[in-house]
Amino acid sequence: MNLITISGPPSSGKTSIILKTIESLKNKGLKVGVFKFDCLYTDDDLIYKKIDVPVKKGLSGSVCPDHFFVSNIEEVVQWGKELNLDILISESAGLCNRCSPYIQGIKAICVIDNLSGINTPKKIGPMLKTADIVVITKGDIVSQAEREVFASRVQRENPRAIIMHINGLTGQGAYEFSNIICRDNEEITTVVEKKLRFSVPSAVCSYCLGETRIGSSYQMGNLRKIDMEEK
Repeated sequence: MNLITISGPPSSGKTSIILKTIESLKNKGLKVGVFKFDCLYTDDDLIYKKIDVPVKKGLSGSVCPDHFFVSNIEEVVQWGKELNLDILISESAGLCNRCSPYIQGIKAICVIDNLSGINTPKKIGPMLKTADIVVITKGDIVSQAEREVFASRVQRENPRAIIMHINGLTGQGAYEFSNIICRDNEEITTVVEKKLRFSVPSAVCSYCLGETRIGSSYQMGNLRKIDMEEK
């Protein structure tokens, strides 16, 4: 089984891209399953069920989504093996600009859209900068010049990544994308002993543990304070 990790900001078009790509993967005779990681709510699992794709979801709730991903990915891989999947796609919404849900040796894809703002590639952090492939969506809504400028900003932040444009509505580019994610993948039986490409957001502070009171007297653990003297 091959594991593919797909991440990106909410509403960037991840699910639409995955659905169109699954069509191409099924045409290749591959059995595909999806595990959806999210924070508070998702009904994307219903969409996958409608097209007869094995799917499960996990909601992190009050836990950092990255920590939740790392804590559960071993069980997710085991679930995929039990179903005899050829490809297991892990989908997670990057809910902070510090997210880093990629594993060394596992193909990593970041999805970002043209409408998110010209400086967005600078803000996303390791979720974009450590990806193998960056998929840019919603190109049909902007001009060719805007697409090229945005793609160049993405490439500047991650020079080694493959940059692809995919239309989540028509599926244009999904076939080529399916070929790339099937190529040179490492078949896995477990993720035990593998490492993340980048450390997850720092923890633990008193607010991580449920503190609600404001003030230095209540702040403990891994904290970072602003230097108010800095000009």
